[in-house]
Amino acid sequence: MTDVMSTPGQFPGAGGESERTRRLRSLGLNEPTADEAFDRFAHLAASITRAPIAMVNFINDERQMFRGLYIPPSSAEKAAEEGASWADRGIAFDLPTRQMPLSHGFCPHVVAQRSPLALDDILAYPRFAGNPVVDELGVRAYLGAPLVDDSNTVIGTVCVLDREPRQWGRERLRDIQHLAEALLSEIRLRDNLLAQQQEMFAAFDGSPFPIMLTDGPGQEIRYANAQHADIFGAPAAYGAIGHAYPQLGAAGLQQAVAEAYHTGRATVLNDVRINSTRPDAQRIQQIFSFTCTPLRAARTGQVNGVLTVGMDVTAQSRTEEELGTLAALLVDRLQQNGATTGRPGLGAGNTGLVLPG
Repeated sequence: MTDVMSTPGQFPGAGGESERTRRLRSLGLNEPTADEAFDRFAHLAASITRAPIAMVNFINDERQMFRGLYIPPSSAEKAAEEGASWADRGIAFDLPTRQMPLSHGFCPHVVAQRSPLALDDILAYPRFAGNPVVDELGVRAYLGAPLVDDSNTVIGTVCVLDREPRQWGRERLRDIQHLAEALLSEIRLRDNLLAQQQEMFAAFDGSPFPIMLTDGPGQEIRYANAQHADIFGAPAAYGAIGHAYPQLGAAGLQQAVAEAYHTGRATVLNDVRINSTRPDAQRIQQIFSFTCTPLRAARTGQVNGVLTVGMDVTAQSRTEEELGTLAALLVDRLQQNGATTGRPGLGAGNTGLVLPG
């Protein structure tokens, strides 16, 4: 078997981004954050193979990321009692942080070879016996299968571990391969949904209205279209509305979005006055009306985000203000004419205009 760390083009690191990393980024799987669906899948893998530890492991050019993870409850409780993570104790393999260097473990070998790997007793394989996870975690047995997506890119593995030697056998090897195939169906669905989402975002980018999509109760900005960036600016980093767009937060938009999220009903925020952020424009004030519409998950019906659409009503507001000013001038002029001619003008007791005649 070729050594993963010397396989050309597999893990280019700083030399250039691999196709695998680009695929993980496009799938939204390039960070070591927990994913409930993948955690359930890891638990299923542990149950089927009767292994104490299981992972759904995605591997980019720099690290391994356990988006799905199952650890026996006793292990988690023991770690909590000890009060320090493995990283704090100088161990690079830190399950709670859901990431690990490429030099640790056996999944990078599976990715490089594009084929399953079964190690019944790691100490019986001189090439693998010196791997850091053997001493640091006491891993003695490993079984993993590659995740090869529809673009023929190996994006990661499904794997199980044991701290005791195991005779995996043909049946368990077949199980882990079937699990990998089943997981690819979930990833394929995710890919299709992301493709539909990108089509929707492309349509939003052509909209003349500023559009923003936020996730969760914290109103984390997930997307803002080109018109939104043109009008309100493009922040260095997205986050909560008030952090990314202080003017909008101060004007009450974050509260309006929160109300839509928590009540499940659309909210409208009118007369939002914003100073233009366009570098080539004068510091003019624009007036907007925002409609915040809650979005619901297809499976559960629970509100999981808010779509906010803005409308520039500056011209309309200025027209209304100008009409109000003109009406006030007319009233003043008519009152003056009434005083000059001795005829009644507009007074407290009148309900309308009384024209001379």
